Amino acid sequence: MTGLKAVTFITRDIDTAIRFWLIPGYSIVYGGFGSPFTSLDAGGGTFINLSTEATEPLAGLWGRVILHVADPDALHAQFTSTGHRPHAIPRDAEWGERYFHITDPDGNEISFARPVET
Repeated sequence: MTGLKAVTFITRDIDTAIRFWLIPGYSIVYGGFGSPFTSLDAGGGTFINLSTEATEPLAGLWGRVILHVADPDALHAQFTSTGHRPHAIPRDAEWGERYFHITDPDGNEISFARPVET
């Protein structure tokens, strides 16, 4: 691992969640009020993400930890070669990262990513 990039929290009310995370002085860098996904700059290259979208029905709220790695494609291959099933193949996202998601054995969703070079 090369660093912790972001933590994503699922929320039932994005506007209330945004207002809460603005209190410490974090600034909105993507999304915003009324958006299903919002990213706030927490400083030091770390972000708090808020989402109203879950990948499957859940009894409670859940989140996702995003970890930056040197090569998401190689790591994806390592996971699949050991029998793990990532959610999808790595892809370049519109927010500037190449990433894939995987669920750990305890049901926590992890995203492994790296910034896309422009």
